[in-house]
Amino acid sequence: MNHESEQHISAGSASNAPAEQGLRRAWTLVRSAYHWLLCAAYFFPVCAFLVLLGIFIDPRKNDGAQRMLCRVTMKLAGAKLVVRRAAGFDPKRTCFLLVNHVNLFDPFVLYATIPQFFRGLELESHFRIPVYGWMMKRFGNVPVPDNNRPSDLKRMWRLTRAALDSGVSLAVFPEGQRTRNGRLGPFKDGVFRMAMKFGTPIAPVSVVGAFEFNKKTGWLLRPGTITIYLHDVIETKDLRREDFTALRDRVYEIISRPIEEALVAGRKQETDL
Repeated sequence: MNHESEQHISAGSASNAPAEQGLRRAWTLVRSAYHWLLCAAYFFPVCAFLVLLGIFIDPRKNDGAQRMLCRVTMKLAGAKLVVRRAAGFDPKRTCFLLVNHVNLFDPFVLYATIPQFFRGLELESHFRIPVYGWMMKRFGNVPVPDNNRPSDLKRMWRLTRAALDSGVSLAVFPEGQRTRNGRLGPFKDGVFRMAMKFGTPIAPVSVVGAFEFNKKTGWLLRPGTITIYLHDVIETKDLRREDFTALRDRVYEIISRPIEEALVAGRKQETDL
């Protein structure tokens, strides 16, 4: 092949690149819309049924149906869920489940995969959303005040303690917001103070692949695998006040490790391509 032929092929490839990118973008849009429609067609009727059921039956008694709702919703959204469970993770222990926050599918991912009954800490403003707020209250989620008034914080601590004392583990997003870049953000202190005060163990949980599946900044869905790492439980009952920073940093490192490893692997794969 002569030099002119090589230049012609190279120019042709370059001219086709925008068209190929446009086709990929269109396919992603169509595929995302398809998965959203599937999710909506399943989620809203089943969720409405569970809400009605919750009026008459304690939500704990239809926990299996709630888990099925989450598993099927994630499957219809195009996500394959894989669980990596450490030997030191004990589903029988009542604990704080500390999880990285990625997107609005996080509650579905967690409830589909964590093998124990749990509820979550959720912003109090969410409890004012019609129907949804009633459902979260009925299901036993604990409201987190939108401000730092001492009376509101005391109420949150009291409700948190009551849930834990009744044997209900609580899922918490210690970042307090969803990630924008796929990395773990800085932690807020509140949950660690409660864990140390109550002597409640902490179970770190890493969700990997959810950022590639759906980002906070967009509605596109990219079907793929989401891996949930259930790490060893960390005891807090014998910790002292001076151990606070070490505990927070230890949990941060445990949760962030598989997230960072996946990001590095992803960049390397892009480079190889």
